[in-house]
Amino acid sequence: MTRIDQPWLKDTATQAVCDAVTADRALLFFVGGCVRNALMGVAVSDLDLSTDAHPEKVMQLAKRAGLKAVPTGIEHGTVTVISSGIPFEITTFRKDVATDGRRATVAFATDIADDAARRDFTMNAIYARPDGSVVDPLGGMADLDARRVRFIGTAQDRIREDYLRSLRYFRFHAWYGDHEAGFDPEALAAIAANLDGLGQLSRERVGSELLKLLSAKDPSPAVAAMRQSGVLLEILPGSDDRALAPLIHFEAGLAPNSIRRLTALASSEMGEHLRLSKAQMVNWTTLRDQASGSTGAAELGYRLGEAQARDVLLLRAALLEQPLNVNLETDIASGAAATFPLSARDLMPEITGKALGEMLKRLETDWIASGFTLTREALLANRG
Repeated sequence: MTRIDQPWLKDTATQAVCDAVTADRALLFFVGGCVRNALMGVAVSDLDLSTDAHPEKVMQLAKRAGLKAVPTGIEHGTVTVISSGIPFEITTFRKDVATDGRRATVAFATDIADDAARRDFTMNAIYARPDGSVVDPLGGMADLDARRVRFIGTAQDRIREDYLRSLRYFRFHAWYGDHEAGFDPEALAAIAANLDGLGQLSRERVGSELLKLLSAKDPSPAVAAMRQSGVLLEILPGSDDRALAPLIHFEAGLAPNSIRRLTALASSEMGEHLRLSKAQMVNWTTLRDQASGSTGAAELGYRLGEAQARDVLLLRAALLEQPLNVNLETDIASGAAATFPLSARDLMPEITGKALGEMLKRLETDWIASGFTLTREALLANRG
């Protein structure tokens, strides 16, 4: 029998939750990402569980064991149990009654097979008991071993239950799929046949899913498949993924940055189609504007800092299909370390108002052009 053997599973906080919920012989299983990632040897973040106990019963059992229970989604069967400060999201087995492409009407179930059948991909429908033994009601282990992202049941049915699953398919393939083996033809055909449903999704959901996809080590094959199936232009009209693969090549060991990669894709109207945070939009706008400009590496380092200057220059090289300058890092670092030696006070009171700002800007331009070598005295001598 296959088992998962992870420190988080043996942790006293985890076992306290398991002991509490199973005290009255309720069934309890870990499910989803924590099981999938444990089997793949990938870091686990969220701990989700499924049970045949109804949410009110879960809360009662948790409180009886001295654990905090929060009804975070009790109308959908979800209770969050806190043990030693760690949240465990516990959801009652469910089965779909009706769906409309965005949300489902569900009923509680008693059979793990019903709960598994309403999930999206077979690799997400693998369960594990508190002792680590794996339960695989839909044969997801074979797909996981092959790194094959496959919809449960009929791809078209799963997509029509929630059209976000079209995007999730590409995200999961980018993170967990075998790129050499390619994409499931049935999945791609069903996605292409249901493009209209993507218009029902909120800009927030689309943006969140796309950024998660772009955070994978190399999402370019998945994004190319999105373009070929019509998804990319449906969610980002005017987008072009030709620069994405070169950008990822230029990144060469840098941590994935979803906004940097989004800038390689998105047109100037991106904000109309995705809803990002204010900080993300500011970053995207800066990268987009500077990548299409000609400001040199040293000046970018001075004005933007090393990280953002590097992003700009990687993007510029990818978009223009040019090699990276061999002195890029040195030039960026020299600019980032430079400090303009003048302030407004140095020019006052002789110069004030609008003229003061213009003079400071001109002298700063001269200083940058000198390679940051002009001293305070030399700049003051040039102010006339």
